[in-house]
Amino acid sequence: MIKVSDTAKTKIAQLMTEDGFSIAKDYVRVGVKSGGCSGLSYELDFDGVAGENDKIFEENDVRIAVDKKSFLYLVGTTLEYSGGLNGKGFVFNNPNANRTCGCGESFSL
Repeated sequence: MIKVSDTAKTKIAQLMTEDGFSIAKDYVRVGVKSGGCSGLSYELDFDGVAGENDKIFEENDVRIAVDKKSFLYLVGTTLEYSGGLNGKGFVFNNPNANRTCGCGESFSL
């Protein structure tokens, strides 16, 4: 399961509304793809439909869709949002990552 902090939930709700999605009906799609300076990088998007190979769950009133392959890399991850002058945006705190890059957007196992 992926946890969603309160600050991430607030930002997700705002961005979903701006993009024409509903936090009550639509999904935050979280995934992992090859690339980035550490080997794997995170993906975050909105989706109105869940795929048949997705793991679906709800955390902190946010509906999350994760493809089964990505789910293995993301189990136990907390999605947070860091704002402010030096804010980085969405941050994945992934206990499975052995190494992360300086920007925090890619990792390796």
